[in-house]
Amino acid sequence: MPLEAVEARRLYRQVADQLRSLIDSGEYAVGSRLPTERELAEQLRVSRPTVREALIALEVEGRVRIRVGSGIYVIEPAAVAAPASATVIEGPFELLRAREFLESAIAEQAARVATKDDIARIDASLLAMENVEHPGEASMVHDRAFHIAIAGSLGNAVLVRVIGELFDQRLNPYFAKLAHYFESPGTWRTALDEHRAVRDAIAAHDPDAARDAMRDHLVRSQERFAQNFGAGGAAGSSAGGDRTGRYEAKPAKPKRASKTQAKSGSARRR
Repeated sequence: MPLEAVEARRLYRQVADQLRSLIDSGEYAVGSRLPTERELAEQLRVSRPTVREALIALEVEGRVRIRVGSGIYVIEPAAVAAPASATVIEGPFELLRAREFLESAIAEQAARVATKDDIARIDASLLAMENVEHPGEASMVHDRAFHIAIAGSLGNAVLVRVIGELFDQRLNPYFAKLAHYFESPGTWRTALDEHRAVRDAIAAHDPDAARDAMRDHLVRSQERFAQNFGAGGAAGSSAGGDRTGRYEAKPAKPKRASKTQAKSGSARRR
């Protein structure tokens, strides 16, 4: 038998696999509520963003349903999805952290080298963003154009391609599901103000301010996606507060549901 390449599973997939196994074994019955994000993070010894990515993965698979303000509930799967196919998908917070690192450096350099034509392209994307409804496909097109225009000012086609490809990961099902809960016209206006701060720093040729403004924008994006969507957690808790989770070890095993929990879930199902 030929050997197959071994791929390290992403941490959020390991968490999702553990939770799925507990659901399949009946430890969490259909209709029962899972522990809160905070409780799961404490039990597994991972960050809350990692737990959130795992829960989003399970919702995309049709194993749980997230009810904002109530909690995360186990549901009867219409068809069991093949979780292995999802191992190639980066988690939303993983993507945003990568963008935070790369685009902050790009904005810093853009402030040094951007020409009047570069600023004009950035301004055109901002103007388009001001006159589009969000959430929607058009708003994503113009948002992407803004970040591409900044990368383009460095005159490096590889950086333009990389930034474009990272942004396009917003179209993956996990990112789309997460955005469904937290993006709104209000968050769009806030993000637009953050974009303007980046633009102004680049136009003023202030590298430090441009770097900090871009980092602030992408950190705040993580914080918006990390707002509490269940019961029992602290609303508005940020991804930034869980940054130690960037280098997390293998997750511990979560506590199993008590017999009372399982029975209550079965009672609700009946």
